[in-house]
Amino acid sequence: MSSMRELIDDLNKRKEKALEHGGKEKVEKLNTLGFNTARERIEKCVDSGSFIEFGMLNHSDYAELEEKSPADGMVAGLARVSGREVVIFATDKTVFAGTGATVQARKTRKLFEFAVKRGLPIFTLVEGGGLRMPDGMGSDGISTKTMSKYLLKHCRQVPLITGILGDSYGSPTWKAVSSDFTVQLKGTCMAVSGPRMLEVATGERISTEELGGWKLHAEVTGQVDEFGDDEEKCIEHMKRFLSYMPSSANEEPPVIETDDDPYRLLEEALDIVPTGRKRAYNMKKLINTIVDKGSFFELKPYFGEALITGLARLNGKVVGIIANQPIKFAGAAGPNECDKATDFICLCDSYNIPIIFLHDIPGFRVGSQAEQAKMPTKIMVWNQALAHSTVPKISVVIRKSIGAAYSNMCGTDMGADFVVAWPSAEINFTGPEVGINVVYGRKLMESENPSEDRKKLLENWGFDSSPYKAAGKHLLDDVIDPRDTRKFLCQTLEFICSKNGTKSQRLLANWPTGF
Repeated sequence: MSSMRELIDDLNKRKEKALEHGGKEKVEKLNTLGFNTARERIEKCVDSGSFIEFGMLNHSDYAELEEKSPADGMVAGLARVSGREVVIFATDKTVFAGTGATVQARKTRKLFEFAVKRGLPIFTLVEGGGLRMPDGMGSDGISTKTMSKYLLKHCRQVPLITGILGDSYGSPTWKAVSSDFTVQLKGTCMAVSGPRMLEVATGERISTEELGGWKLHAEVTGQVDEFGDDEEKCIEHMKRFLSYMPSSANEEPPVIETDDDPYRLLEEALDIVPTGRKRAYNMKKLINTIVDKGSFFELKPYFGEALITGLARLNGKVVGIIANQPIKFAGAAGPNECDKATDFICLCDSYNIPIIFLHDIPGFRVGSQAEQAKMPTKIMVWNQALAHSTVPKISVVIRKSIGAAYSNMCGTDMGADFVVAWPSAEINFTGPEVGINVVYGRKLMESENPSEDRKKLLENWGFDSSPYKAAGKHLLDDVIDPRDTRKFLCQTLEFICSKNGTKSQRLLANWPTGF
């Protein structure tokens, strides 16, 4: 019979073997290409010495693959990130190219369920080729590998944060597009299947960059929220996103101390925003002026660029920002902007994050292309998400909010706690030029002095669009000095959150994670 010391020696040897990943040669090749191993990635992500690994002694349930599959290709466990407890997973590319298998799936499911049960955010550092061939083959193999309910019914219960750190097909991609936040390493591909399988199945030849490179997801699909030039930058984005999120949907986002005066006057706002409605400016400059210094974290910055979405802080409290961007399509929203807004409203409402709306929108981008992209449906889904959201909302009309877009930006009677406007605001069914052409076009054609008559009509139309008529009938809560915008938002948030906090009814928690 072996002594306890001999048994411990055997245990240590088994764990030392597991720590070698897929072998010295594969690890060296991975590092030579500029990539880290699964455990190296975890160490870069978590607080020093905090990682507790589970399943280190896992291996494939195929006897002939046991010695070749340490941890069955997935390193996982518990750790702290910036002092906060999380569950963390990292794909091991050195084990069968990071493919998934039965034991790995069992470990993943159990730790996912633990994270939800105990209210811990989930970090996934993934790459790989999807399901491992032996495990999924045959009617019996695939019947036990259908999509896991833990992912399909996650319902935004705890933040799910994913890094695509290598070429990813199948399972890693499913995790990424189901996550609350996804970052992609530039130079990698994220797609349903890889170019080689695509060529075999369809005959199409395509590069990984064209198939699922970062620019595709940044500008076309919107399936990725941020991007990094290296693994360290990707991990930095993931950690920053976590800093704005509660650990679970049952909590409120963390409040931090700030030395930025909540009642600071915004003198620079007068220089940022021109009163001329046709003059462009960068809304991001105004946002950074309003929120706590250095706190704005933009999501999907290259997708649907006429709309800005991001997280920030006001007097240390986390808020979501939805703002129009006048330097892109004059701020007019198209199909991508609609999807972006819907996605962000679902995120904020599910995690108890108040939303601030900053209007400067001339309406929606219309035309045959927009109609082909189901623009009416996208406009209404955005409105439906807004109507179902129950987190605190404050709406500020900066310069213009025209037509149906006024509703989508949380105008009057759309559920905002307060709707206010700057004195420069123009609120109307349509812009003055379009409205005059439609209503007075024939009269102007018959006029002896159409230029002068048009000028007079524009003056009258402009008065009708000013915020004062709505304010006079209490259809707006106030018209505020632009310099008081930060002060107004910080003050009203204090009152809104003083009794019941920012907790929502989470009516959007089981909405799709993509639109």
